Amino acid sequence: MDNIRGKTIVITGAARGIGFATAKALLARDARVVIGDRDIASLGKAVTDLNRLGRVTGYPLDVTDAESFATFLDKARADGTGQIDVLINNAGVMPIGPFLEQSEQAIRTAVEVNFYGTLTGCRQVLPEMVERRSGHIINIASLAGMVAVPGQSVYASTKFAVVGLSTALADEFAPQGVRVSVVLPTFTDTELISGTHPSASQKPVQPDDIAAGVIKVLDKPSVTHLSVPAALRPISAATQMLSPKARRWLAHKMGNDTVFLNFDTAARADYEQRAQTATGIIEEE
Repeated sequence: MDNIRGKTIVITGAARGIGFATAKALLARDARVVIGDRDIASLGKAVTDLNRLGRVTGYPLDVTDAESFATFLDKARADGTGQIDVLINNAGVMPIGPFLEQSEQAIRTAVEVNFYGTLTGCRQVLPEMVERRSGHIINIASLAGMVAVPGQSVYASTKFAVVGLSTALADEFAPQGVRVSVVLPTFTDTELISGTHPSASQKPVQPDDIAAGVIKVLDKPSVTHLSVPAALRPISAATQMLSPKARRWLAHKMGNDTVFLNFDTAARADYEQRAQTATGIIEEE
């Protein structure tokens, strides 16, 4: 059974990065794709680019606003067969830096976008999926949701929450025919890591790698957790069992203890500003 071809698949935060790459991969498998983003200009460009590849539409979406999310999903249903077959909660922001230097706005925005946005999406599509006893939710989290490092305290907290949410929902709704999965990328070569200097052991993966992971999960929907690359999940799980001294030694050895504390603030300034104000719809100029 093909879980992609002809299915209505919705992706949040898909005007760029992982979401955009995932849309391309799904169109290559003949899915009907609906993308959402809060940046209307970027959304329009993304839809234009993706239209060359298959059936795609896009609508404004602020994942922190339940009404905006509901309107977006209604439009997605109208574009397809009247139902959402797959929801990919991808929208996210990554504030970094010393914990005591994080602004109240940065903290609240990260929680609202990364966790509340994912929670809202799940709450809005689960009723219809339960009713028809089919459907799949894929939440894009991070390996930071398994192993937290200095400088990522706020971001890691939200991703730990997404991993916990996904795991609990997967087990709660499996008897009702609904699948819930979570994809956990490592450092990914997008704007999220702008200004940082990963070491050789932290080589970033590409958005296309995450998109391939999403395809893998859809082809094998029984998978609850998928890390990218796959080998890092058991390593991350083992790291959680280390003593504090061993954990800190390993973080230092890999450079994880400083990569999100010592970074180029000027090179990252534009992204940090956007991340801290990532609510509401950005209208076209």
